[in-house]
Amino acid sequence: MSDKPIYVTQPYLPPLEEFIPYLEQIWESKFLTNGGPFHEQLEKALCEFLGIEHIALFTNGTIALVTALQALRITGEVITTPYSFVATSHSLLWNGIRPVFVDIDPNTLNLDPEKIEAAITPQTTAIMPVHCYGHPCNVDAIQKIADNYNLKVIYDAAHAFGVQDAQGSILRHGDLSVLSFHATKVFNTFEGGAIVCPDAKTKLRIDQLKNFGYVNEITVVAPGINGKMSEFNSAFGLLQLQHIDKALSKRKEIDKVYRDRLKGVPGIRCMNKAGEKVANYSYFPVLVEPDYPISRDELNQKLKGIGIHPRRYFYPLISNYPMYRGLPSANRENLPLATIAAQRVLCLPIYPDLNLSVVEEITTFIKLLTKQTISSTEHHR
Repeated sequence: MSDKPIYVTQPYLPPLEEFIPYLEQIWESKFLTNGGPFHEQLEKALCEFLGIEHIALFTNGTIALVTALQALRITGEVITTPYSFVATSHSLLWNGIRPVFVDIDPNTLNLDPEKIEAAITPQTTAIMPVHCYGHPCNVDAIQKIADNYNLKVIYDAAHAFGVQDAQGSILRHGDLSVLSFHATKVFNTFEGGAIVCPDAKTKLRIDQLKNFGYVNEITVVAPGINGKMSEFNSAFGLLQLQHIDKALSKRKEIDKVYRDRLKGVPGIRCMNKAGEKVANYSYFPVLVEPDYPISRDELNQKLKGIGIHPRRYFYPLISNYPMYRGLPSANRENLPLATIAAQRVLCLPIYPDLNLSVVEEITTFIKLLTKQTISSTEHHR
């Protein structure tokens, strides 16, 4: 294995010399934040790349989620998934909203539309699904329910940068979609995020909310927050976009090697392939099933022992954390499939700079554990 530890993901860093001209322009202009020229350029470039019309940049994805809920004036209860990063539900609590957890589909690990209607109450005002690992939710089924009950839909699309369905960007679905540009994501700005908006009017309101609610120098119309992306982050995003196609191609190659080499390994289930058109290969999760010779946690530790650091992502469920587990919807009996997934999932390393030889060594190790365990069992009979 490599002399350095191998983690689930590492940020792609273009050559430093490519970033220096951007820094020099920022220094010369003395425009560091508040919608500067690089900020405006990045918004335009992202709209073109993603195939969308309006986007509002943020300092991070969590603040973007908080602001999206404020922009749509969401209150009461919101139906969401327990199988996600805590920011999804934290954004609800920050707005005084009660999360209502619904179980997931066992094949996609996304919110199961068939479970949503039973969770709707007179206090329900919205649905917040997650495109988990970049695999699209059943957007048509979710929208149909939302329309029937007059609910808003906000997609946590933190993993879904560049993902498409047959009609175009997956980000165009729902009332709003929220992206994360954290350093671990397919596309990053060191830290950052964005809200994809359906029209110019909505973008204007969101731009005001992320700048303390200011309309002009003397007029504040809402209790907004400081969620603006700086010029440094915007400039880095512009540079990242120049390399994104190559990065996605490399991720696709790594994904294929994993699938080819893990095919047929007893007890190792690769998640269903999202499809050539929609995938961004943001993560490579496997489910360690009961017929694998050792548990998920044992495999996790053995991989760490050889310098590979996978991640149990997502474990534990959000509903198991202290601030949520008292909710009726957080009961494990209400979330059997999400509970199973959280107990079995293991995300293996995938990022553009990951050498394919390391991927081969990881898969060989996983296969070897199967053979060693079977051999040991037969020896002790």
